[in-house]
Amino acid sequence: MSAPSTPPAIEIRGLWTRYGETVIHRDIDLAVPVGEMLGLVGGSGSGKTTLLREIVGLLAPSQGTVRVFGHAVLDPDASVRRMVRRRFSMLFQQGALFSALSVYDNVAFPLRELRVFDEAMIRDLVLLKLAMVELEPRHGRLMPAELSGGMIKRVALARALAMEPELLVLDEPTAGLDPDRSENFVKLIRTLQKELGFTVVMVTHDLDTLVGLATRIAVLADQRIVACGTPAEVVAVDHPFIRNFFCSERAANALQKGKA
Repeated sequence: MSAPSTPPAIEIRGLWTRYGETVIHRDIDLAVPVGEMLGLVGGSGSGKTTLLREIVGLLAPSQGTVRVFGHAVLDPDASVRRMVRRRFSMLFQQGALFSALSVYDNVAFPLRELRVFDEAMIRDLVLLKLAMVELEPRHGRLMPAELSGGMIKRVALARALAMEPELLVLDEPTAGLDPDRSENFVKLIRTLQKELGFTVVMVTHDLDTLVGLATRIAVLADQRIVACGTPAEVVAVDHPFIRNFFCSERAANALQKGKA
């Protein structure tokens, strides 16, 4: 008897999203294997962030299923939902740090919520996570209002990694960063992914971020996934959004840079 295959990190089947008479997603199927880095792109209003929120259980689809590591993300059993949610983290577009908490306490927050670590262990884990995103212990004393955009992203990433997730969900991870900080942040995520092996699903409109991180790209348009594959496979698909998004001179430069 052959061993059971490992379920995908994410498996979406027959997903529909409706708001009243408006259909956002129509019969979407998508699977993300463990260890993959998938980039999700689409035009404004195509439902990219809505799909991310359905993946992490913040929204319920109108129809269809979303499974994370083989379990329904909205399983009726609360213990199953808690188990699933401990296996992933989400990095929100603006960082979503708690403004009244220091950097240290922001990173410590999910560890304290778990209520299984004493403060000495939490301190060790917080300092470790800060070091992983190239921040020093002294940065732990700062408040979010004192941070640059790049530091906010790093602190949010440290907090997202606090529970050692197997899946990291990123919503516009480099939005608001200048080109140098954006490139450095992409390199940091890529390095951590190689070291820790987590799966990545991200929404981004930035071509350099997309090419720098994604091993596969899914294109959301016309209420469905119109293409999914490597950058070369996606660019070869004849679709108006794909032509507009990938066939500019800037896109060509980004894709060529990604091959280098």
